[in-house]
Amino acid sequence: QVQLVESGGGSVQAGGSLRLSCAASGRTASAKAMAWCRRAPGKERELVAGITWSGSSTRYADSVKGRFTIYRDNAQNTMYLQMNSLKPADAAVYYCALKSLSVPPTLSDGYDYWGQGTQVTVSI
Repeated sequence: QVQLVESGGGSVQAGGSLRLSCAASGRTASAKAMAWCRRAPGKERELVAGITWSGSSTRYADSVKGRFTIYRDNAQNTMYLQMNSLKPADAAVYYCALKSLSVPPTLSDGYDYWGQGTQVTVSI
């Protein structure tokens, strides 16, 4: 089993920044990738950004490109999401996810472990 614990959510004004953290523990030896997803009220969950376990490859939703950065600290088994220029449309519960399976071989889906989520609120 893998445990994922998110932190760093909160409230910020539009244009501000937040950094989310996700600490992974347990059986991470088979991990292939991690990601941040979000779900806003009344909307489906969407992938925000994904990163391979090595950190060598990333993927971003079009809506966050140029504003958000996903990265990993391999030594700490921790993943981060630096969010800049936040917009009200970014407000959601953000979830950390980990993929332990090799298929599908993409960063966009196939995640089998999830954190509890952390709330991000962006005010005008």
